[in-house]
Amino acid sequence: MLDPIVSAKLQRLAAMKARGERIACLTAYDYPSARLMDEAGIDVLLVGDSLGMVVLGYEDTTRVTMAEMLHHVRAVARGVNDALVVGDLPYCSYETPGQALENSRRLMGAGADAVKLEGGLDLIPQVERIIGDGIPLVGHVGMLPQQVREEGGYSKKGKTRKDAERMIEDALALEKAGACLVVLESMVKKVAGELTERVAIPTIGIGAGADCDGQILVTPDLLGSFPWFRPSFATPRADLASETTRAVTEYVAAIKAGKDGKEL
Repeated sequence: MLDPIVSAKLQRLAAMKARGERIACLTAYDYPSARLMDEAGIDVLLVGDSLGMVVLGYEDTTRVTMAEMLHHVRAVARGVNDALVVGDLPYCSYETPGQALENSRRLMGAGADAVKLEGGLDLIPQVERIIGDGIPLVGHVGMLPQQVREEGGYSKKGKTRKDAERMIEDALALEKAGACLVVLESMVKKVAGELTERVAIPTIGIGAGADCDGQILVTPDLLGSFPWFRPSFATPRADLASETTRAVTEYVAAIKAGKDGKEL
């Protein structure tokens, strides 16, 4: 049976789509960040496997393990009261329906309100197994970061009608299977808008234009705390990297000058 608090969160998001109210989402990887964003009124927090790059220093998301995801889901869940907490199923953690269910249960046990996986029609058996167990599921179509090595890099999706129709079919299949949300990543704006109109569940865009029901960003891209790479669709609203460098540089200089913590 679905937890009443989680059910209320999902109902709230569905009602927001019905009203045409946009859904604000961000990624979260630790307790203080999650608590601050929750208190600021964020609607959804995704403990994304993007932590592989912006927290753990991996080249892409494919090296992130279940153990790492569980560690970060626990930290985020401790800081959240109101937002829906979604945990990513990492690469190769849902290859069979049985494996998908087992790892989804582990994420829920760590404090997630829902789980997310990447893919559409080809993963419906896994999706149905997870949802059949009473676990809310978020879909993800368009550019799939976990397939970056197979595809040879990142690219915008939906440039051909065939590609667009495939993504729409994926999203409709996820909706029919019972998904509660679907992330649309790096796809042509027109296609994302069409897809959003076709499905009854909320769509959350990232690099997919403004016509989705909501938007998500990797939080370090929003805060300017990961200066080594910034996607073209993300506008930093702070520059924490420069502020961190300034504060640490001043601290080092003060300590070298013989000052202590009170004199800084």
